[in-house]
Amino acid sequence: MKNIMSAHTEEQGSSLDTVKLIVALILLLAGIAGFYYFENWQGQSVSVLWRVLGLLAIVALAFVVALSSHSGKRLLGFMKDSRLEVRKMVWPTKAETIQTTLMVMVIVVILSIFLWGVDSLLGWGVKGLLGGGA
Repeated sequence: MKNIMSAHTEEQGSSLDTVKLIVALILLLAGIAGFYYFENWQGQSVSVLWRVLGLLAIVALAFVVALSSHSGKRLLGFMKDSRLEVRKMVWPTKAETIQTTLMVMVIVVILSIFLWGVDSLLGWGVKGLLGGGA
């Protein structure tokens, strides 16, 4: 009996979550439509600043609605866990960063010269084979 009740609750929660995500999407689309609709409202040009502020407010509202769903809460938890993991990382020192960057630059120059040489040799060989190297 307990499993049936939890499955029923999850089913209701998932349908409510679907409604929340649809409402968030509708808010986003309405915000975008409103941004363009109010470009020339009642014959007067509405400032871009006001239209952008209105769009940002609607996007923030849609974001809050989306985060209130189960998927949004999971995303928020994932972001918090990711931030915690980034704090645990050991970042290179300034000297290590400079050394690594210089090594990469030197390798790029060496490989560039090597590839230029191979390309030149192949080009010379193809010209010789085709009779263009008089």
